[in-house]
Amino acid sequence: MTLLLTLSRLIDKISTGVGKFTMWLILATTLISAGNALVRKIFNSSSNSLLEIQWYLFAAVFMLGAGYGFLKNSHVRIDFISTKLSSRARNWIDIIGILIVLVPFCSIGIWLGWPFFWQAFNSGEMSQNAGGLIRWPAYVLIPLGFGLLLMQGISELIKRVAYILNQGPDVLSGEEAKSDDQKAAEALEAKLAETLAGVK
Repeated sequence: MTLLLTLSRLIDKISTGVGKFTMWLILATTLISAGNALVRKIFNSSSNSLLEIQWYLFAAVFMLGAGYGFLKNSHVRIDFISTKLSSRARNWIDIIGILIVLVPFCSIGIWLGWPFFWQAFNSGEMSQNAGGLIRWPAYVLIPLGFGLLLMQGISELIKRVAYILNQGPDVLSGEEAKSDDQKAAEALEAKLAETLAGVK
C-alpha cells in the first residue's frame, strides 16, 4: 500500500501542476478575448483565428482541469444522503462510483477520442472558417483530458481504499475535503460573525 500511496501523491502533484497551468490559460483566454473585442470595435476588424484560439483555450481549461477539480473536490456532488452516512460508507460509495462510473467513462472517452485526434493529425485537418486554425490541438485535448481525469480517479481510489484498510486518512472529511467555495463561504461567515460581535 505504501507504494500505491506514493503513486497517488505523484499523481496529485501532476494534477496540481496541470491545474495551476490551466489557471494561466484562463488569463490568456480573457486577454485574447478582450484584445479581439477591442480590435473589432476600434478597427472594425476581427480574426477567426483569435476566436478559435479562445475556443481551444476554453476547451483546454475544461478538459485539462477536470483532474485538478477532482483532486480539490470541486466537482458537483449530490451528497445530501452521503453526508448523513459514516465516513466508511462515504468512502465505499466513492470507491464504487470511481470503479463503475468514472473508470469506464474516462476509458471510453480516451478510446473514442484518440482515433478522432489521430485522423485529424494525419490529415492536417483545418478549420473551415477563413483564417481558421488546425484542428488537432483541440482534438488531442479529448484523450489527454480524460487520461488526466482517469489518473486522478486512480489516485482517489487508492486514497479511499487506504482509508478503508486503516492505512490512510479520510480524505472525505476535514479541511482537505472541503471545496474552495466551501472554505470561502465559511471564512465569510466567520468574518460576518466577528463583525456582528464587534457591533454589539
